[in-house]
Amino acid sequence: MGNLSIVTIIIIAANVLISYKGFGDFGFFEKYKFNVGAIRRGEQIRMFSSGFLHVDVAHLVFNMFTLYIFANVVLAYLGNINFIIVYVGSLLLGNLLSLYFHKNEYYYSAVGASGAVMGVIYSAILLRPDLTIYLFLVVPIPAYIFGIAYLLYTIYGMKSRVGNIGHDAHFGGAIGGYVITLMLASWLFETHLTMIILLLIPIVLLFVLKKMNKI
Repeated sequence: MGNLSIVTIIIIAANVLISYKGFGDFGFFEKYKFNVGAIRRGEQIRMFSSGFLHVDVAHLVFNMFTLYIFANVVLAYLGNINFIIVYVGSLLLGNLLSLYFHKNEYYYSAVGASGAVMGVIYSAILLRPDLTIYLFLVVPIPAYIFGIAYLLYTIYGMKSRVGNIGHDAHFGGAIGGYVITLMLASWLFETHLTMIILLLIPIVLLFVLKKMNKI
């Protein structure tokens, strides 16, 4: 956590402005949210635009505060351009995974920057395995334990459809952050190989369960 960089400010500002437009303009919200039917009809812009819309102020604040906490770690190691690649790539991969899991549910809709933010979190954990996260802002927990546990919970959420949460977008975003960071920082294979393997476990588990038709 630290001072806001110009890149983080721009991303947060874009989320705030577009989300607030959506709060007060139902037509705008409906036009740009993630919706399987509309995307399959050719409205691919929704794969990107939905990542800047939020359901309400609490949803927006939670995502932007989480981004603020982890952004500087990724920026410090990868720089501005690569941070944007991680953010946007995670956003798109999150929505691609949602589309993959819900491709036959034409009514399925979602919004939020959670996929992109999860990508930033997973990237930060790879880059700084010694990070500590304060659960509920009080309980200290190693970041890698949080990352693995959260993805395992996300698999459970995808399987049981717990709550009105886009679990698959969160998981896809984490995969995006994981893969893109390793592509941009291949030196991690020499310095943090154990962490790379640990963080890969829930990702492999998801696709094994999918192959077995358990999800």
